[in-house]
Amino acid sequence: MRLTQPEFLREGSAVADAIRPDRIVAGVMSPSAEGVLRTVYARQISAGTPFFATDLETAELAKVGANAYLATKVSFINAMAEVCEAAGGNVYALSRILGADVRIGSAFLRPGLGFGGGCLPKDIRAFLARATDLEVGQALGFLREVDSINLRRRTRAADLAGELVGGDLTDVPVCVLGAAFKAGSDDVRDSPALDVAQILHGMGAQVTVYDPAALANARRTHPELSYAATLAEAAPGAHVVLVLTEWAEFAELKPSDLATLVARRNIVDGRGVLDSELWRTAGWNYRALGVALTSPVSSHVR
Repeated sequence: MRLTQPEFLREGSAVADAIRPDRIVAGVMSPSAEGVLRTVYARQISAGTPFFATDLETAELAKVGANAYLATKVSFINAMAEVCEAAGGNVYALSRILGADVRIGSAFLRPGLGFGGGCLPKDIRAFLARATDLEVGQALGFLREVDSINLRRRTRAADLAGELVGGDLTDVPVCVLGAAFKAGSDDVRDSPALDVAQILHGMGAQVTVYDPAALANARRTHPELSYAATLAEAAPGAHVVLVLTEWAEFAELKPSDLATLVARRNIVDGRGVLDSELWRTAGWNYRALGVALTSPVSSHVR
């Protein structure tokens, strides 16, 4: 009996996704194999979860196809962020407008530092390589730009930090808030936050990283960086603070929480979780990806 079943489990919510999946895909070669899986998932199917029985090849494509589409959606809004900065717009306002279109939807249309982790980056590169092996690489050529846009966001975040301190980061104390590739995880594989921290380190900055869950993993993979056990230990003396993972602890920060710790009130909001008006009113130099300095609209995602 041959069958394949792609998983659609999100890191941080895998158990819930397994118990209550939004769809079940079964690649099978016989009615008996389909019957086995229908028995296994009888409770979910009876509760209304869609069950798709198809050939092995289509089932395998369901996984990489979904991840390629989601990565494309993230990179699309981040491409719009690049345009917004040049045109004087606000990508967070734009994403809310586009997300209100029922044909588009707001899921994965969140601008910022982009995606990382062990799935999306790996899957889009592997998908493109497999398509090339099958001599249809041109059909997925756009995934190269999807990957490129995503990586450019990391460089741009580091550049914003440099702009805030006058262009030279040599020996400048920098506080990086975030090491995990996303909140709710200690996974640092292809972490945008750590990538930015490493770029800043390469530019000569004295980088101190704090993350509520991923410090041990970050230390193993990036021993060249400095780490702090708490935010209060990471921020003292910093000339610029970067919020790079969307932990609630960081999203709920108030300007007064950092004002007495830092040496200079400069902040880069890499995830669009802070209220720009609040921080600017408190005397901070606030910058965010995809928000022009002249934009009068708050970048805070509401």
